[in-house]
Amino acid sequence: MIRFDRSKARPGIGREQVLTLLESGFEAIDPKRCVNEALSLEGDRLTIGSAEYSLSDRRVWTVAIGKAAVPMCEAVSERLGPALTGGIAVTRYGHGGFIDGVRVLEAGHPIPDERGAKAAAEIREMADEIGGDDLVLCLLSGGGSALVAAPPPGVSLEELAETTRLLLRSGAAIDEVNTVRRHLSTLQGGRLAERLHPATVISLVLSDVIGDSLEAIASGPTAPDPTTYGDAVDALRRLRLWERIPGSVRAHMSAGVAGEIAETLKPDDPVFQGAIVEVVGSNATFLDAIDRAAQDAGYEVVRSSKPVAGEARDVGRKLGRRAATFVGEGARRTLWIAGGETTVTVRGHGRGGRNQESALAAALEIDGVDGVCVAALATDGSDGTTDAAGGIVDGMTADRVRRAGLDPIEALAENDSHTALDASGDLLFTGSTRTNVADVYVVLIDSN
Repeated sequence: MIRFDRSKARPGIGREQVLTLLESGFEAIDPKRCVNEALSLEGDRLTIGSAEYSLSDRRVWTVAIGKAAVPMCEAVSERLGPALTGGIAVTRYGHGGFIDGVRVLEAGHPIPDERGAKAAAEIREMADEIGGDDLVLCLLSGGGSALVAAPPPGVSLEELAETTRLLLRSGAAIDEVNTVRRHLSTLQGGRLAERLHPATVISLVLSDVIGDSLEAIASGPTAPDPTTYGDAVDALRRLRLWERIPGSVRAHMSAGVAGEIAETLKPDDPVFQGAIVEVVGSNATFLDAIDRAAQDAGYEVVRSSKPVAGEARDVGRKLGRRAATFVGEGARRTLWIAGGETTVTVRGHGRGGRNQESALAAALEIDGVDGVCVAALATDGSDGTTDAAGGIVDGMTADRVRRAGLDPIEALAENDSHTALDASGDLLFTGSTRTNVADVYVVLIDSN
C-alpha cells in the first residue's frame, strides 16, 4: 500500500485530505491487484475477460516490461504456479525483486543503457524458444519504452540514448517521443508480437497514457502502430531536432521514409489476428477512486472532461487560476481532479520535474489565498530526475520560499522547482510506487 511520507509533509488546510485521497487512488491501481482481477484459473482453464484458454499440454510464458513489471509478474506467477514455463521481467533500477520461475532484470530509465540492451537480447532469445502452440502473457506498463533498448542495425546504443536525451529536453509531447522511439526499436511498434507469432499472445496493460492508446504504452511491443517513419521525421523536424540527432538516426529514418526498410507493424497485419489486449488499470481508474472517496468525505467533485497537457508551468498557472476562481465564486468543500502529462522545455540549470514545476507555478497564482491547495503528482513516485513525486502547494507556499531566501519566480525561470518546494516544505514523497498511470492533478477548496 502506497503512503506519502508524512514526516516530510507540513500541515495546512486541506493538505492531509489531499494526501488521503491520492492514497485511495494508489490502492485502486496496485499492479498486482489489477492483474489478479483480470485473471482466473480453474483447473487447466485460464480465463481472461471473456476469453478462455486450455493450458493442458501447453507451455505458458510471460514477458513483463515496465515500471510495474515485477508486481504484475508476481500476480501471474502466484496464480499460475507450476503451469508457468518461464519468463522475463524488465523494470527500472530499484524496482526489482525475486519471482519464482521468472528472470528479473533491471535497466536504465528514462535513458536507455547497456543493461536494457542485454534485456532486449534476452527477450529475443526467449522468443525464439516459444512455439506456435504456446501461450504468452505480455505484461506492459509505463517506462517500457526505455527499458528494452533495441536499436535497429546501424544505430548504436549511445546514439539511441543521445536521441532520447534530446527528445526529453525539447518539450516534446509523449506521443511525439514514442512515435520516434517505435521507429528506433527492433521490439516495439508491434515487433515483439511479430517475433512471438504464431504463439497466442495476450497483453495485460497498465496504462500510463491518457486515452489508453496501446501503441504508446511501452511503445507498443505487441500493438499495431498507426504511425509511420514520415510521422517520426515530421516530429523531429517540428521539435527542431532533425539536424541535432546523430547522423545514423537520420539515415535510418530517411531509409524508412524511402521504403528501404520495413515499417512498424500495422493494424491489418496477420500477426494481430487472435491477439488479446486487456487494459487492467489506467489514469481513469485512479481518478475514479479519488472521486468516490471525495464524495464519501462530503466534497463536491468536479472532474475535468479534458486531459491536462502542455508546458508544465503554463498548466500550473491555469491550475492556480482555477483554484482562485473557485474561491472567488464562494466554493466551500470542492474538489477538482484531472489526469494527464505535461512537458518541460529545459532552459535553466536547476532541478525539478514536470509536476514540481506545475505546482510551483500554481503557488504563484494562489499566493496569499486561504483555504485552497493544489497538488501535482507523478504516479510512479519519481518526478523528473528527483526523488520527489511532485508537489502540493497552498497560499503560503510562495511566501515560505521567499522567507527561505529564494525568489519563486526566478526558481521557476531556472527550472529549479525542486529547490524552491524543498525550501517551502511542499514536496511530495512516496518512494518507489512500482506502478505508473501518468500524472494526477488536484485542486481542493476547503474554506469556511
